[in-house]
Amino acid sequence: MEQKLMFEKLLVANRGEIAVRIMRSARELGIKTVAIYEETDKDSYHISQGDEAICVGPGPRKDYLNIDGIIEAAEKAGAGAIHPGYGFLAENPDFSKACTDAGLVFIGPPQDVIRNLGSKVIARRIAKESDIPVIPATETLSQGAEGEKEALAFAAEYGYSIMIKAVAGGGGRGIRQVDDAKALLGGIKQSRSEALMSFGNDEVYLEKCVQRPQHVEVQILADKYGNVVHLGTRNCSIQRRHQKLIEMAPAVLKKPLTEEICGAAVRAAKAAAYLSAGTVEFLVEPDGTFYFLEVNTRIQVEHTVTEMVTGIDLVREQLLIALGEPIGFSQDQVVERGYAIELRINAEDPKNEFFASPGLVQVYQAPGGHGVRLDGAIYQGYEIPRYYDSMLVKLTVYGFTWQEAVDRLVRALDGFVIIGVKTTIPYLRQILQEPDFIQMKFDTSYIDTHPHLVDYLEEEREMEKIARLIAEINAHGYNPHAQ
Repeated sequence: MEQKLMFEKLLVANRGEIAVRIMRSARELGIKTVAIYEETDKDSYHISQGDEAICVGPGPRKDYLNIDGIIEAAEKAGAGAIHPGYGFLAENPDFSKACTDAGLVFIGPPQDVIRNLGSKVIARRIAKESDIPVIPATETLSQGAEGEKEALAFAAEYGYSIMIKAVAGGGGRGIRQVDDAKALLGGIKQSRSEALMSFGNDEVYLEKCVQRPQHVEVQILADKYGNVVHLGTRNCSIQRRHQKLIEMAPAVLKKPLTEEICGAAVRAAKAAAYLSAGTVEFLVEPDGTFYFLEVNTRIQVEHTVTEMVTGIDLVREQLLIALGEPIGFSQDQVVERGYAIELRINAEDPKNEFFASPGLVQVYQAPGGHGVRLDGAIYQGYEIPRYYDSMLVKLTVYGFTWQEAVDRLVRALDGFVIIGVKTTIPYLRQILQEPDFIQMKFDTSYIDTHPHLVDYLEEEREMEKIARLIAEINAHGYNPHAQ
């Protein structure tokens, strides 16, 4: 039966791999797509993947954040909807409101839902009212001396370590762990400054630090008819500075604990009157005690692993929900089979504190084969700009068993050839060889407790030498005397 669309053209208010990802699902539904770009990003791959493209300004970054400019671009193109992807404006309630006010369908939750769940304090309150365990924490700290007094009182009651968190935080920004009173008071000032710069809001709160938990998240979908389903769990424990490096599905918890956590996620979504795709995140201690952490009101970078083990296209479901369709499957029809693992391959130098490594991609070859998925926006000859996210490509693999998934990941990772910029591939290769990873023994302290992983094998230096030689051959032809 031919589908009747509420909108026939979609503007994607993002760039890079997530923009390409969204466009693919839209194309399957017969929806035309509009790419936007800044002048500083004019060579980005996503521009060529839209049915049309509109430059929204000179950049860098500020025009991807210009709500009025993006609305104007949608109206100019005749788009009836906007998908924000992740990052940029994806969790900005003002953007959701502006789309609605302009008569555009916003692919995501309504503004009030984004605003409530974007506040860590309000989100915790919703969780508590839904009988979901929460980590001991303060309300929003007062400003000045009164806030310092509140902080010291909390430390006296619960002890150290303590996490300082931005109320409007996300992406690991505005978060720091402190272990004494001096660090606490200084950290509050630093977190306020960072939060103000990142979110335009300097409010912070304190949370008791949970030592060495697993970071587990539950993917949910909710439609306009009150239906909420979960699509299982993901384990996102391997992080560096609160930024996820490796994600996998499922989280591999005991069945009763999995059911309890997934049920909690559905209750939270219903209590918040959620709509669209979202993620409810938890911290899980070794004894199975778990705590609500936050809700991400958007598609996640790591949504690919859930798609691989369930066979459900999350972006397609987002679009169908926005078109007014009910969720097309029941909870008992969602089945996780096998294991999926995602690696984020970034243009960063692991030997130099993971600093960004912009530059010209002289050679690019990618792996393929059974069970391998690539989501990227990199191509040979692409000049990686220094202004944007350093992620080049996401490598996701599927295996029927955990060992098969790991073996396939090693094989696929070895299939990459990226010359011209430093990448995190050597570092990721080290993790895949590490015994604790192979045995699924990891928690949020994994990177800190495995510092030796940055010390590469001697053969990595040989690989760099070969890479330079290949680049020289490509640039000037073969020279048998090249060293």
